[in-house]
Amino acid sequence: MGQNEEMTAAIAAVRAASKVCRAVQARLVTAETLEKKDKSPVTVADFASQAIVAAMLSESLGGLVMVGEEDSGELRDGSQPELLAAITREVGGVMGRDISDADVLDWIDLGGADGSGERYWTLDPIDGTKGFLRGEQYAVALGLIEGGQVIAGVLGCPNLPDPAGGTGALFTATAGGPARLLTLEGDDNDGTEVRVNDVATPSEARFCESVESGHSNQGESAEIASRLGITAEPYRIDSQCKYGAVARGDASIYLRMPTRADYVEKIWDHAAGKIVVESAGGRVTDADGNDLDFGQGAGLSQNSGVVATSGRIHDEVIDAVKAVRGSG
Repeated sequence: MGQNEEMTAAIAAVRAASKVCRAVQARLVTAETLEKKDKSPVTVADFASQAIVAAMLSESLGGLVMVGEEDSGELRDGSQPELLAAITREVGGVMGRDISDADVLDWIDLGGADGSGERYWTLDPIDGTKGFLRGEQYAVALGLIEGGQVIAGVLGCPNLPDPAGGTGALFTATAGGPARLLTLEGDDNDGTEVRVNDVATPSEARFCESVESGHSNQGESAEIASRLGITAEPYRIDSQCKYGAVARGDASIYLRMPTRADYVEKIWDHAAGKIVVESAGGRVTDADGNDLDFGQGAGLSQNSGVVATSGRIHDEVIDAVKAVRGSG
């Protein structure tokens, strides 16, 4: 199976998953959902997204090995029949055919690999749960890993502006190739290459970070920005859309500083975004300047924090990160 065929299948799968996520989000009554702390809409979209990607990749490519964020355990015990029925309904609607609950459960569990193999896909079916619930940014993030390295990625961002002036951006990248930005609704030929805004000095940069302070140490980020002479307000958005923002020049630095010493990042939270930024000309390392090691299973256990930049300023940013973290 050639890489072009794999990417064609991956793009189609992420587009379909983004479609179901967009449809579910559009039906949210955000204020009520937040007030009741009701995550059922995102749960439906999360499981449906993983089922769709797994089904489409396995049917197109065969022999799917995938590390997904979700598993069907909580759906198989029979305690949530309405939830399972809703997921099946959403998946069937996007795939355009009648399917059973059993089909959906089996497709979800195709994401049950442990990341110990030589070559596998990794999926975050909805990255940015709180952004999804607020009606803001989230992503469907699919990466392909081989020999501990990310070799391809597709990043669907349904609420980011697209190249045609609409809404819905799809970033694609392969190792050694350019990063491309496509519309979410178009075809594989409608995109354009994207490049980072490779600023000459850190003081020219704008950085982006998570909206949620629990996802990254924003106090450290502010200290790092001050040390680098950055005066622009941070661009705060949810999910791996931050990687997309760096890749196409909306920002030049993405900082994800650990909120506790024992926190281990998950591979599905970074694989697709990492290769998109690197293919657009940027750099991605951990907070110590080390390459991210995707050869340790489902977690980036050999790394602490993540720093993505437009490239030229990367070493200066890492020096500032080390100085701030060393003084903390």
